[in-house]
Formats: sequence, structure tokens, C-alpha cells
Amino acid sequence: MSAFPILKTGAVVQYPATRGSSHSTCVLRFVDGAEQRFREHPGTLRRWVIRLELLDETETARLEEFFQTQQGRLGDFAFTDPWDGTTYPSCSLEEDTLAMRFEDLAGAQVAVTVQENRV
Repeated sequence: MSAFPILKTGAVVQYPATRGSSHSTCVLRFVDGAEQRFREHPGTLRRWVIRLELLDETETARLEEFFQTQQGRLGDFAFTDPWDGTTYPSCSLEEDTLAMRFEDLAGAQVAVTVQENRV
């Protein structure tokens, strides 16, 4: 299994970066107005928005190769949370396209969203 690429500095993300978590709850409403709520899936799902700037050619190529290997949202890889160091073994990209913006001499910029998969 592959892992999300690391920058030449040894970091996974550049700051500011964001992360979030979500729960999946289903609400059934009955004719009499009563409601029943239950979890569709156990546990919390995590999501990270990774913004990378000033990427050099090597880092850009590594990220593009990783994206192609994963085939967008199809792939499955391990991701280490930069806040607490926990490795989540089943994650995927949230998009099928990788939009990079190239500056003249400053390098490339990209934003990628990683989400934890249900196992």
C-alpha cells in the first residue's frame, strides 16, 4: 500500500492546513411527527485539506505521480495526521482532478483534500 508523499523538508503539509471530522446520522420522520435517529456508520470520519505552495520540480513530479498512481478518488493509501502523528491506513483523495498553479520562479501551488475511508 502506498502512502501520501512527503515534502523534501520531511513534512506532510504546509500551514495553514485544516482538518475536520464528521458523523453520519440518519433521521426517519414518521407520519405522526415523531423522529428516530441512528448512526449510518460507526465512528468518526476524518478529512484534511492540504495546501502546498512553493513546490519545486521534484516535489511537483512526486505529487503528480502519486495522483496518477491513485487514479484520483479510486486509490487507497495511508495518511499520517500531521497534528497527532496517527497513521490512518485507508484514505483516498476527494477529487479526480489535480489542479496545480505554476508561478514563474516561485514554484507550484496545489490544494488536495484527503478523506478517511470506511473500513
